[in-house]
Amino acid sequence: MSAISLPLAGLSPAPDSKPSVDEPMPNDTSSPSALLKVAPAATRPVRSDFDLAVKSFIRQVVPPVLGFALLIGIWHLVTLSSGGSVPGPLQTWKEALVVFADPFYQNGPNDQGIGWNILSSLKRVAIGFGIAAAVGIPAGFLLGRFKTLSDMINPLISLLRPVSPLAWLPIGLLVFKRADPAATWTIFICSIWPMILNTAQGVQRVPQDYMNVARVLSLSEWKIFTKILFPAVLPYMLTGIRLSIGTAWLVIVAAEMLTGGVGIGFWVWDEWNNLKVEHIIIAIFVIGIVGLLLEQSLVLLAKRFSYEQN
Repeated sequence: MSAISLPLAGLSPAPDSKPSVDEPMPNDTSSPSALLKVAPAATRPVRSDFDLAVKSFIRQVVPPVLGFALLIGIWHLVTLSSGGSVPGPLQTWKEALVVFADPFYQNGPNDQGIGWNILSSLKRVAIGFGIAAAVGIPAGFLLGRFKTLSDMINPLISLLRPVSPLAWLPIGLLVFKRADPAATWTIFICSIWPMILNTAQGVQRVPQDYMNVARVLSLSEWKIFTKILFPAVLPYMLTGIRLSIGTAWLVIVAAEMLTGGVGIGFWVWDEWNNLKVEHIIIAIFVIGIVGLLLEQSLVLLAKRFSYEQN
């Protein structure tokens, strides 16, 4: 008996299983877009650590180099416009090689190398700055800790702080009768204010909750100072020290110009009297470099004791 095939109404014919030529198969790698889809992430270009280090180095080094190049260019233009009265960069560089060939020579008390003059100025700064720190930091703690004392002393600080440091130099000459301690006195009086004010501000910003806990625990003033105040105030104190050292190095140069003797300030004035303008420009760069080193060393010290860095 022959099989009878009955048509099924409403059923569409089975779709063709053969894919279209325009549609790539899932595993078809002939299409570029398919290659991008199946390519593993590891094969994509990734910036190496070396490239990042090079770009970071360029960002840190190139701007300062361009700044110095601009300074030298302006300096050269000033030399040309002055008709040679201002020494140019190359002339100053050649003279600097001669000056630093023997920076510690001695031909008498008023004829010494630039190295001895720098050390003499640093010695005065260290003495005056050290005395200012020994007086100013404890005074700042006291002013910040006791409001009555702060109300009594703050008007005096507000009165004396704006006075130019060089205005105190004649007082030092009158009291000490000699130029060297007078210059040290000037360093002391100009360095003490930033340390007092910053230390007092740090003490006043200690959270009151800390002091309440200390009062509940009946801590002594020494324990309050060592366990609560000193760690919290240290960043403020170091900021005051950094500001003071910059001011001290600035003032000592001007004070030595007025008092004479041995020092980088006196060396600058002596070279002006000898009409050696190249040496004056060399001294300007030396003063700037030494001041920068002093400040940056204190910045690194402040970062070392900063809570954010630890």
